[in-house]
Amino acid sequence: MRYLKFLLVGILFGIILSKGEVISWYRIYEMFKFQSFHMFGVIGSTVAIGIFLMILFKKGIIKTYWNDTIRVAPKRKGISRNLLGGTIFGLGWALAGACPGPMFILLGRGSIAIGIVILGALIGAFSYHSVKSKLPH
Repeated sequence: MRYLKFLLVGILFGIILSKGEVISWYRIYEMFKFQSFHMFGVIGSTVAIGIFLMILFKKGIIKTYWNDTIRVAPKRKGISRNLLGGTIFGLGWALAGACPGPMFILLGRGSIAIGIVILGALIGAFSYHSVKSKLPH
């Protein structure tokens, strides 16, 4: 009962992504072929909102529920790791036809085959976690 609000927000988020056709493999296909602006508009608007919220976090305008400031740890800079990680993520997204959030929405809508993609994503995440400490910093 304590986490009911998170479940409700997740359900609402799933409905919004479904109605906005963000989980549609065809929309993703159009994006990768540069045939439609739909997905670029969705992704671009979320990046813009994220930038705006980060500015508000850093200025201390948005605080936590307990009125504490939100501190975001700075990320290490590096072109090669961003290119490699982005390429792996993009290839997985293109091959699966879904990124991590919509994968669970597709499963909830009855697409049983996406379970294989979720299993592969989980194996990849756990594999990365197991070798993360051995990778160069």
